[in-house]
Amino acid sequence: MANTMVYLLLLSFLFTSLSAAPTTYDVVSFGAKPDGTTDSTKAFLSAWSESCGSASEATVYVPQGRFLLRNAAFQGPCKNSHITIRIDGTLVAPSDFQVIGDAENWLFFQHVSGVTINGGILDGQGTGLWACKKSGKHCPDGATSIRFLDSNNIAINGLTSLNSQLYHIVFNGCDNVKMQGVKVSASGNSPNTDGIHVQSSTAVTIMNTKISTGDDCVSVGPGTTNLWIENVACGPGHGISIGSLGKEAKEAGVQNVTVTTATFTGSQNGLRIKSWGRPSTGFARNILFQHAVMNNVKNPIIIDQHYCPDDKGCPGQVSGVQISDVTYQDIHGTSATEVAVKFDCSPKYPCSRIRLEDVKLTYNNKPAAASCSNAVGSVSGVVQPNSCL
Repeated sequence: MANTMVYLLLLSFLFTSLSAAPTTYDVVSFGAKPDGTTDSTKAFLSAWSESCGSASEATVYVPQGRFLLRNAAFQGPCKNSHITIRIDGTLVAPSDFQVIGDAENWLFFQHVSGVTINGGILDGQGTGLWACKKSGKHCPDGATSIRFLDSNNIAINGLTSLNSQLYHIVFNGCDNVKMQGVKVSASGNSPNTDGIHVQSSTAVTIMNTKISTGDDCVSVGPGTTNLWIENVACGPGHGISIGSLGKEAKEAGVQNVTVTTATFTGSQNGLRIKSWGRPSTGFARNILFQHAVMNNVKNPIIIDQHYCPDDKGCPGQVSGVQISDVTYQDIHGTSATEVAVKFDCSPKYPCSRIRLEDVKLTYNNKPAAASCSNAVGSVSGVVQPNSCL
C-alpha cells in the first residue's frame, strides 16, 4: 500500500511538472523563413498570438538565421504574465527605409506584462535613412527599433541592436524593467539614434551595457523616477543625458536617478542634464552620478538649461525646470575641451545643492577649467578643476 502511494505521488508530481512546463512556439513552424528576404511578419505575430493566448507560461522561439520583419505590434494584455522571447537569430528590417520609415516603431510591445527577451540581434538597417537625412531631401522620421509602451515587469538580456533608423530601445509608461548585457551599435554620425530612452517610467535598471551611437547613449525623459544605470560604456555618442526637459509647459519631473560605474570614450558629453529655455513645471532632483571615467570627452560634466540643438528655433526664454540635489562623486579622466565642468543654469530657478566630491578632470595634461552660471552648491575632497560653485 505504501509503495502504491509513493508511486501515485511520483506520478502526480511528474504530471504537475510536465503540465507546468512552458509551451514553445517556434516562428518557423508558423511560416517564418530564416533567409533574410521572405517577409516573416505574419508568422511572428501568429506565434505571439498563441503565446499571449496561452493560459500557462509560453516561449516564442526564433532559431538561427535572418528573419525579415516589417513593422509589427505585439499587443497585450495576455492571459499569462510569463512570456519569453528567445532569439538565437537576427531580426532584419527592410533595406528600403520607406517601408517602415513612417511607422514610428519597428517592433512595438503595448500593454504587456512579464515579457522577457533573451539574446538576439535587431538589425534596423538605418544607414539609408541616415544618408537621406544628411542629403537634405524629404525623408520619413524613421522607426524606433523596439518600443515598450504601458507595460510592466519587462526583462531584456543579451540583446544587440544595430543601425536603428531612429531610437534603438524605448520604454514609455513602463514599470519594473531590467536590462543587462545589452549592446547598441550605430555610426557616431547617425542622427537621432538614442541608444536607450526611458520616459514616464519607474523602477528601470540598466546594467552591463555597451552603447556606441550617434545621439545620447541613454536619454531620460520627463516622468522618470527610480532609474538605476550601472556599468555602462558610452562612446561614440552624446553621453548619458537627463532631458531634454521643459519642452512642454506642463511636464512631469525626473527624480531619483543613479548613474554608477560608467565609462565615456570620445563622446560629445559625459554626464548631462539639459532643458529648453522656456516656462515649464518640470524638474530634475535627487540625481547621483558616481564612479565615472572620462576618456577625451568634450563636455564631461554639463548642465545646459539653454538647450537648443543646432541653434534652430530656439525659444530664447528662461527655463522653468528646477534642478536640485545633483551629486557628482568620483569623476576622473580627460576632457577634450578646456572647460570640463559647465553649469549653465536658469537665471529664474538657479541650480541648487549641486555637490562635487572627488572630481579630477584634466585637459592637455593640465587641470581643466570650470564655468558656472546661476549654480549654487558645495565641494568636498579633491576637486579639479577648481570649483566655481
